Amino acid sequence: TRLRQHVTSQHVFFMLEVRLQEGRELVVRDSCGTSDPYVKFKYNGKQVYKSRTVYKNLNPRWEDSFTVAIDDISKPLQMKVFDYDRGLHDDPMGGAEIDLTTLELNKAKEVKCLLSEQRGKTEYMGYLILNCKIVPKSQEEKDQFFRKSMKSSDSSKKLKSQIWSSVVTIVLVSGKNLVPMDDNGYSDPYVKFRLGNEKYKSKFKSKTLSPMWKEQFDLRMFDDQTSQLEITVYDHDVTGKDDFMGRAMIDLGSLDREKTHTLETPLEDGAGIIKLLLTISGTSGNETITDLSNYTPNPKEREELIKHYGLMNSVSDMKDVGWLQVKVFKAQGLKAADFGGLSDPFCVLEVVNSRLQTQTEYKTLNPDWNKVFTFNIKDIHSILDITIYDEDRDKKVEFLGKISIPLLKIKVGERRWYTLKDKKLIHRTKGAILLEMDFVFNHVKAAIRTVNPKEEKYIQVDQKFKISILKRNIDRVSQIAQGMVEGGVFLNSCFEWESKPRSIIAFIVFLVVVWIFEPYMIPISLLIVFLKNLIIAQILGAFKKEPVEDDYDDEEDEDDDDDKDKEEKKSFKEKLQAIQEVCLQVQNGMDMVASMGERVKNTFNWTVPWLSALASIALTLGVIVLYYIPIRLLIMAWGINKFTKKLRKPDAIPNNELLDFLSRVPSDSELVSSSFNIFCYQN
Repeated sequence: TRLRQHVTSQHVFFMLEVRLQEGRELVVRDSCGTSDPYVKFKYNGKQVYKSRTVYKNLNPRWEDSFTVAIDDISKPLQMKVFDYDRGLHDDPMGGAEIDLTTLELNKAKEVKCLLSEQRGKTEYMGYLILNCKIVPKSQEEKDQFFRKSMKSSDSSKKLKSQIWSSVVTIVLVSGKNLVPMDDNGYSDPYVKFRLGNEKYKSKFKSKTLSPMWKEQFDLRMFDDQTSQLEITVYDHDVTGKDDFMGRAMIDLGSLDREKTHTLETPLEDGAGIIKLLLTISGTSGNETITDLSNYTPNPKEREELIKHYGLMNSVSDMKDVGWLQVKVFKAQGLKAADFGGLSDPFCVLEVVNSRLQTQTEYKTLNPDWNKVFTFNIKDIHSILDITIYDEDRDKKVEFLGKISIPLLKIKVGERRWYTLKDKKLIHRTKGAILLEMDFVFNHVKAAIRTVNPKEEKYIQVDQKFKISILKRNIDRVSQIAQGMVEGGVFLNSCFEWESKPRSIIAFIVFLVVVWIFEPYMIPISLLIVFLKNLIIAQILGAFKKEPVEDDYDDEEDEDDDDDKDKEEKKSFKEKLQAIQEVCLQVQNGMDMVASMGERVKNTFNWTVPWLSALASIALTLGVIVLYYIPIRLLIMAWGINKFTKKLRKPDAIPNNELLDFLSRVPSDSELVSSSFNIFCYQN
């Protein structure tokens, strides 16, 4: 009592640091002979912390840490252990309390708490091991703490300041080698994520041990909460309790921020592997590494980068093709998304599967982010997507604008305004964003990567059938077919001698070519086409053909406005769905054919100078090889390579180098949807 009075008189406020380590010999509450324990902590009648659940374990290990504000040291810290039951009332497993007056100030102490059903009873129900430390605080520190607590607890403050420290963006990709839980030898797995009080539950995949989810979601990190990300996998059952399949923990504190990590996380006890992409970004405050106020350009660093990606390092780390830096300064004139005529904008930057974002600026149409981000580039033909969203409550967002910039179109060191476009990247929308970019890459690595398969982008917009897109693809295919028909008509006119001078010239050319033909002349003729179009492009003063924006005006389907569809019979809906699926296949097939023809055309037209230059170099090498090496040896080498490729590289992906190259060349529709045709904003 004297000690309690002495401590109370000396200090008016304390912070209790608690680390829940483990439990031992806990009681059985489930029919399978185990329990799923978790712990609730209370102080002064209020719950201050709830631990995570450890499944099927009577000797659980939590290693959870939290801090409690103590204003009256005479009141104990109470704890109760429960067994988690899905959809039912959780069963009590005993409780205990800690007398805070027994703790020494500023000294950590390991505490063993015996559990019992009720206070005073001696029935043995196991025990908990905790590590506790109580730290006295001054009156000024107490006032500061409660001001911060009031700011965090007041929901209206969410619209004025960002109360979380970072945003954890997760792409749940897939699982493999999961445990079979059903009688058919499969499972219906889904995944739960938990970070402090933030939670997410994925969809379940039926009858598989190697599910593909491809789901993206955000969890928010708070300074006063744990950085342990808990991953649990369950088997979905139609009736009864879902079966626990496995668990894993990821310490987010050990991961670099502002970087997308590809993680293949093994579940405990060899229960399988979960693959995911994880990024910690959206950090607020000027103390972060991405804040421009902390960034100082260093010419020596850029010289080292240029040296790192120079020709002398062309054979080291083939996946490290280039380096991209993006400075996001501000935006202005954004669309108002909230009732007050303002928005809460934040900016997301994506390069294939790498995703970073700025902090949220509240109540403004002219946000100042002042961030600098860097990306490691694996393919120089990737596109930088920059999207601005309005943040709403409950993690909902509203689209404000977007731009897409091909990496090869980046003008190094140029600070400029970019006009925002709509979701389809066709029409302009309100607002513009001020950016400055720097891009360095190794040409040899880029050339090798160009003739290899593209990196798969996990999160993509689902395609839907639209009459306007179908009509557009039919027109595109018709244009290519018309060109082939016109070529055939021209050739036939030469055979029919419709124009004697033209037929005579064609006949002489045919005789000469057939008489002196050698295989190396094929790439020479293609090189002549490249050179002709290069000269034309230089004379016209541009390396690209500017597509007309209105040519790809996407009209709305009349069917979208028909409300009578809801009243039709189910059988008719099924027929309509089948028709739509067929039409979607036709639509996508026409898009593929049209895109291939347009890619070939754009290769020769120097639409992307780097790719056309690479093709010219390859053709030049082809001329030399075909001139000096007999064709049969080349065919033999090609056949040996194709026949032995699987033996030499069992995990190699089957590919066609020519098709991989053409996949990097934009089609006419991609020239419009991406910023190959960039609109500058006039301030």
